[in-house]
Order: sequence, then structure tokens, then C-alpha cells
Amino acid sequence: MEIEAGELLKRINTPADLKRLDHADLVKLCGELRQYIIDTVSVHGGHFAASLGVVELSVALHYVLNTPYDQLVWDVGHQAYGHKILTGRREVFHTNRVLGGISGFPKRAESEYDSFGVGHSSTSISAALGMAVASHYKGETDRQHVAVIGDGAMTAGMAFEALNHAGIEKSNLLVILNDNCMSIDPNVGALKEYLTSITTSKSWNRFRDDIGHVLAKISEIGPDALGIAKKIEKSIKGTLLKNSNLFESLNFRYFGPVDGHDIKRLVNTLDDLRDLPGPKLLHCITVKGKGYALAEKDQTTWHAPGLFDKITGEIKKSKTEKPAAPKYQDVFGHTLVELAEANDKIMGITPAMPSGSSMNIMMKALPDRAFDVGIAEQHAVTFSAGLATQGMVPFCNIYSSFMQRAYDQVIHDVAIQNLHVVFCLDRAGIAGADGPTHHGAYDLAYMRCIPNLVVSAPMNEEELRNLMYTAQLDGAGPFVIRYPRGQGVMPDWRRPLNAIPIGKGRKISDGEELALLSIGHIGNEAVKACVLLNGEGIFPAHYDLRFVKPLDEDLLHEVFRKFKKIITIEDGCIQGGMGSAVLEFMADHGYQSTVVRLGIPDEVIEHGEQQELWSLCGYDHHGICDAVRKITVSRKTDSLAG
Repeated sequence: MEIEAGELLKRINTPADLKRLDHADLVKLCGELRQYIIDTVSVHGGHFAASLGVVELSVALHYVLNTPYDQLVWDVGHQAYGHKILTGRREVFHTNRVLGGISGFPKRAESEYDSFGVGHSSTSISAALGMAVASHYKGETDRQHVAVIGDGAMTAGMAFEALNHAGIEKSNLLVILNDNCMSIDPNVGALKEYLTSITTSKSWNRFRDDIGHVLAKISEIGPDALGIAKKIEKSIKGTLLKNSNLFESLNFRYFGPVDGHDIKRLVNTLDDLRDLPGPKLLHCITVKGKGYALAEKDQTTWHAPGLFDKITGEIKKSKTEKPAAPKYQDVFGHTLVELAEANDKIMGITPAMPSGSSMNIMMKALPDRAFDVGIAEQHAVTFSAGLATQGMVPFCNIYSSFMQRAYDQVIHDVAIQNLHVVFCLDRAGIAGADGPTHHGAYDLAYMRCIPNLVVSAPMNEEELRNLMYTAQLDGAGPFVIRYPRGQGVMPDWRRPLNAIPIGKGRKISDGEELALLSIGHIGNEAVKACVLLNGEGIFPAHYDLRFVKPLDEDLLHEVFRKFKKIITIEDGCIQGGMGSAVLEFMADHGYQSTVVRLGIPDEVIEHGEQQELWSLCGYDHHGICDAVRKITVSRKTDSLAG
């Protein structure tokens, strides 16, 4: 469906076209850009509220800056839709997040205007500083470098590490703090309270504009007067705002707060800041979902609502959705409450993903035992370790791709000390339209090499419940449970909880000729494959390993003694994953079988629907069938040759 752009917007193919507009036209352009995002996302899907909140900022930045020579880094990228539309991608914007279409995030290979690829939060300041230092070294003194970071992303330690470093450099760096009190869910923590104190200080906001004009006049006198002006400015800020020198103590010049929806003021402010050397921070106040009333009222729901009726606001169900089967994340959330009500040692921890992980269910039911620690994965893991030292049983829920950011803490603070922390890795395997920054491709490989960890994956909702029950029992030790994004396969999932012997798999079906070894939800694709193959007279056996660490050696001995052809299937990277573990077992025990590994190949997998990407990687049920036919034909050919 073609989306019609407004009169002004259809004339904007590059920022150079934008610069031809008068200041008076910018308000109208912002309205057209906002409407275009609403029209497109309602029909084609994608992230929504974040980009609506920075429409004016997107226009102002490209109006003032000389992009792409001036370098602009958008933190995370949820907020970069307006940026993409203004930089030559309007006509293909409807392909956003679709297989073969443009990425939902800034991507260097996609456009010269995307100066840095982003997907995980809190990287923008570090990246922009690196660019700024390089430009300073090369003598590009006129080149600007801007990082746009949300207040939610500012909670990550990496952002503060970058601010600390930037404060001692002399490079042209502007950090724009997009303050809307939201990440995906409402922000938490002391930083939020600090920023709120700035935005609500009547004394500062009333005095700010007047003193700005006075200091500007003083600075015109000369270099000495400029130094005096800066001291006066810092003193006034410290007097009017309690603890207001957080950024200035890091040698950043602080400006704001300013209305992030006042396009004319943003343009004037950015024009002024261009001429100021050194590190600067502009504090913009915005509303996530600005311009769409329902998104303004319920910003969490409208972060990425899917398809919706833009008039009524009714969110439409996906054509592939199966309402009878729950999402794995919801099974986790409800089961965690069930376990916590029976075991008062259980606590829940998530780094800024209460709704995405369904930790919000426990936060509502048992608020004193569930914690949103903000975007701070490293802290979440070590905080959980601290709880475990005192006899608690923390369930630390982190998306698989985000757990990569806390790998050292898993090893150093949990595994080495053998602490009873349960890691629940949501979005494991192919994550879908969010693409390569969000695929949970590597957890089986990077977790199974760590001593003391149990590493598991459920094939369905009942198995997830039972693994969670097993993980919280005394003596379970550090425990990893990984499960995918999306729905399971069991409408009747609320079944009695039972312990699973750690390191024990199960046989799904008997068979002849060859064996399929799967782990996790992708085993359901193997079940479908077996049905199709049985109709062709091919009868593979199917085993669900459940655990990649410890491996079920009894099961594997049975498989290797009985079958000379084996196919491993995992929704994870082939290198170092479950298939590699099976090959290691085969080598260690002197077996000689043909093992074919199916999984995510050693390449970056782009965005698309889960089923599309499983097929692309060759391990959906059709890919499994193809692998079985190939290995079966190979066996028959060998037999005839003999």
C-alpha cells in the first residue's frame, strides 16, 4: 500500500532539500513527517512512539547540521524513523523491518547518513566521541559530532564511561539528552529523579533565558570575559538547582531544558551550539508518542504496537497469531509468580524490560520482590549475585542478545562463585524483524563453555515451567533457561509443576535410519518434519536434548550406538553450539558417524519474520526434511556403490 506524503515532505529527498525551506515552513513539515510515520507504521508495522517524540529534533538536526559530513548518531535507533525518511529513504520506508527491506535501525551499509549502526542502547556517546577524536586528529575542526540519547539509555554504565572520557577531550561533541521519562517502560532510578528536578525547577526555568542573554553579551568582550562568563553560569546553576552540576562536573557545558517540540527554538539553539567548542549537553524535553493521543497516554503499549487502525486506535492481530497458545514470556511471568508465592526466597530482576519480559506480572503481584534496575545489564547480573550470597534465589530475566553485555559478570560474579542465580534468556534464537542486533544467536555457545553453569532450553511451555521449577530448587546452582520470542505450542499449558533431572533429555519418537537431535522450541519444527517424512516412508528418530550443559551422555551413547546418520537442529549459531557439543562427544568417545548440523550459519542474519529466517537458514521443517532426504539418499547411494 502506497503512503502519500504531504506537500512539503514529498519534496525532501535529502537534507539539502530540507535546507531550502524557510523557518516558517518547518512547523508544517514536522506535521507532515509525523503524519507520514503514523500512516506508514499503522499499515506496515514497526516501532512507533519513539520516533513521533523526536520529529522536531530530527528536522532541526538535519536543517542545522551539514550531514553526512557532520556525524549524527542515534542511540538504539527506535527513534530514527524521521531521520531515515528525511535522508532519502521515504519511498522505501514501507519496507522497514521486512525481509529484504530497510532495517528498523540505523545501519552503515544502508546509508551514508547512518554514521553508526545501533540496536543496543547507550553506545551513542562512545561512538560519537570516537568520531570526534578522529576528526580532531585529522584537523577537521569544522566537523560536528552529535549523539542523541534517551534518558532511559543514560542509566547504562557505558554512557557514563563515555561522558567521563569526553569531558577531558577538546573535540566537537554535542550530546542531546532526549528526556521523555521512558525507555520501553517508564524509567526508574536516581537519574530520573535528578532530571525531573531540573525540568520542574521554576526558579531555574524562569531565570535560564534571561541569564543566557546576559552571558552571551559578556562573552563577546573577549577570551578573558568568556572564562568569567562560564564561571558565573556554573555558579548560578549550582545555586538554583540542587545537585545541578552532574554534567558540568564532567566538564560538559549544560544547556536546557528546552522544549523538544518547539522546532524554531531547537533550530536557533542548535545554531548557537555549533559555534561553541568542546563537549556540550543539550537537555530536550519531549513526549514519547507526540501527536498521536493514544500513544501519548499509553507509551509502553505504543512503543511497537504492530498494525493498527490509525483512526480508532484498534491494534490488529497478526495474521500468523494463534491466540490459543501463550507467549513464552507470559508463561515465564505467570510461572514466576506461582513459584515465588510458594518460595519466599525467589526474587525477580530485569534491566528495563518489565513488559517485554513479563516481569511486570511479578512487579504487580509481589512488588517488594521484583526489581527493574534500568538499562544496566551488568549491574542486573551482579546485583542478582549479591542477592544469591544472602540465600535469595534471583530470577534474572534478560534478552539473550542483551546478556552479551554482561558476560564478564556471569563468569566472574556468578559462575566462579557458584552462586544460585537463574538466568532466563528471552528472545533466544532468531528474534525476527529487529534483525541482527537482537537475534539471540550465541547464548548456547557462549554459556556452555562456562564452568558450574547448567544450560537448558524448553521445547514447549510445560517444559519451560518445569525447568523454572527445577532451577529454583536447592542445590541447582547457576542455571540458564533460554526460550524464543513469540508464542508456544500448548493451549493447555497450566499443568502441575515437576522437577526435570538436570542433564537429562528425552525421546520424542522412535525411528529408523537416522536420528534428529534438537534443543529448544525449534524441536517443534522437527516434529512437523517427521510427520512429512513419515508420509514419504522415511522414519527418523527424534530426541529432545533439553540441556546443552550438562549433556545427557546416556542418551547420546544410545544415539551413536544405534545410528550412523545424525542431524542436530538448533535455533542458535552452528559454531560452538549444541551441534558442536555433540561432535565433541562423538570425538571424545571414539564414535564414527556422519553428523550434519543445522542452525544459524556463521554470518550476520538480517531482519525478517522468524519463520522466514528459519527457512533462510535451512532449519525450518522444510529445511530439516531436505537435510534428511539428502543424508538418506547419500546412505542409499553408498549402499548401492558397495
